[in-house]
Amino acid sequence: MKRRSFTFRLFLRLLPVLALAAAVPWYLAFWLDHGWGVTVISVIVLLSLMWWSLRRATAPIRSLLRALSGTTSSYRDGEYNFGIYWPSNDELGDLVQAHRELGDVLRAQRQELVQRELLLDTMVQNTPVSMLLLAHGGDDVQRVVFSNLAARKLLHNGWKLEGQRMHDVMETMPVELRDAIARGGDSLFAVREEDGDEDDEQVYHLSRRNFHLNGRPHDLLLIRLLTAELRRQEVQTWKKVIRVISHELNNSLAPIASLAHSGGELVRRGKVERLEEVFATIEDRARHLEGFIRGYARFAKLPQPQLQTVQWNMFLTGLQHQIPFRMAEIPDDLHSRVDIAQLGQALLNLLKNAHEACADAEPPTDDVEVRLTRLPQWLRLEVLDRGKGMNEAVLQNALMPFYSTKRNGTGLGLALTREIVEAHGGRISLQNRGEGGLCVAIFLPAG
Repeated sequence: MKRRSFTFRLFLRLLPVLALAAAVPWYLAFWLDHGWGVTVISVIVLLSLMWWSLRRATAPIRSLLRALSGTTSSYRDGEYNFGIYWPSNDELGDLVQAHRELGDVLRAQRQELVQRELLLDTMVQNTPVSMLLLAHGGDDVQRVVFSNLAARKLLHNGWKLEGQRMHDVMETMPVELRDAIARGGDSLFAVREEDGDEDDEQVYHLSRRNFHLNGRPHDLLLIRLLTAELRRQEVQTWKKVIRVISHELNNSLAPIASLAHSGGELVRRGKVERLEEVFATIEDRARHLEGFIRGYARFAKLPQPQLQTVQWNMFLTGLQHQIPFRMAEIPDDLHSRVDIAQLGQALLNLLKNAHEACADAEPPTDDVEVRLTRLPQWLRLEVLDRGKGMNEAVLQNALMPFYSTKRNGTGLGLALTREIVEAHGGRISLQNRGEGGLCVAIFLPAG
């Protein structure tokens, strides 16, 4: 199709108007000779004809501008299911085409957004995690603005919660959940069914997050049932415990049974000179088994810490008499309230591990160091070695009970240390050192 300029098309449409305008002086000169009355009437008729011609010539353009304005308003309101037609191949045609392409893009984006919203809503509604979105209304009362199916089932017998006051919803909650929400933050709590035993107890995890939406503060509550997961983990843990205990018992009882049989044969043959060696080996394996069982019992029955004020300089110096390590000078006024026996056992475990790691290094070394740093609200106690360090998998599991990379390890040393540190209100972390070796950091409350 041949392209024509919009200016040329407009000129053709306005040509009659321009012709009439050019004829006005001639009309005036002609009609003035016939009197003022006839002249005025003629001018009015001529101007009316010009006005009609001008509107007729610009009518398509004005119609197009109204259509463009209407579609722009519809785009703003989220409506895209229409288009605009312009028959001419000119600049206005280019504008209409660009407007049509804009509508196609917005329509495609809207459809994609609707699909994503549908997918997100399906996922949120069908997730087993209970979700509650809370916001303050105009009356400054916190209300539920969104709840998924799991939340409705858990808190309102499947009925909708939107629009209800959070205070009224909490009245129907179990007291354990109500207390967890009132405390704020994340928490783990258990709910026991009425007239139920311990097997009817359900364990939940509450997570709470705050954010602003449309300039208003909102709270998102996530309530997750952990009972099945915890029971599965409990079964896995018991299986692992049984495997470790069975392995250790077999390693000790099989040699003891074999040696006992050999001792009986030696007595029957009258060769008693080797009985001392047999009994010594049996005693060694029995004591090893006794220590193994004692370690498990100590981990399972760790008592609450009996806190005493300890001067760190004297405490660590005393540990140096039991196992060697380097230590920078510590101020005499640095003290904490700890269970001396438990924390001493935890540090001895770490120092023993550090020396074993240094012995396995290439070449072997005995570079074990203890550092104590005062932080604003914590004391950071570090045990450092120059061994091979740990790979990523070991770092993630080293603090778990019964996890060990040693052939005869029980997997209780670091786990027991972690239990002791956390019982003191602290935490423990492991990280590899930049130049080789491992750093075990213990954080304890200051004071």
